[in-house]
Amino acid sequence: MKIIPGAYEAIRLINESGMKVVVISNQAGVARGLFTEKFVKTTNDYLQTVLRQQGAYINNFYYCPHHPTEGIEPYRQICECRKPAPGMLLKAALDLNIDLSLSYLVGDRFLDMEAARKAGVKGILVKTGYGSELLQDDGPNKSTEENRPDFIAEDILEAVRWILDQVAFKY
Repeated sequence: MKIIPGAYEAIRLINESGMKVVVISNQAGVARGLFTEKFVKTTNDYLQTVLRQQGAYINNFYYCPHHPTEGIEPYRQICECRKPAPGMLLKAALDLNIDLSLSYLVGDRFLDMEAARKAGVKGILVKTGYGSELLQDDGPNKSTEENRPDFIAEDILEAVRWILDQVAFKY
């Protein structure tokens, strides 16, 4: 696992603000038989340990092990948790008492932005990961009204600084 530059500081800033940090991820590798749910949990536990060593933490992890057309049973299925469906965001809101109308989703894919819209949260597209490729190629993954980000950031740290500016602006 490689931690994205600026991630420790970004998560620590959110922690210090009193907001919650939640990881929402599609993990279709489980459905495809590439790894197990135990591996996903072990990886998330490792990430939490490394973050805590840097004075940061994640409030909770949610993942979808399903794929609608590929993989093994019982994971090959259409579900409400796989992004761009909003299921994981709705569950996190319920579990952690999160007001989605005051929330943000940072992601590197248009499907993340679509999930944000469906859940009623603001979406921030980061140019790290797949984000920069999306913005260069106006091909089949182009932005639409359903997946348009509210903000485009260079990286997670810029995204978090923008979020904190938005929150401060409201008060």
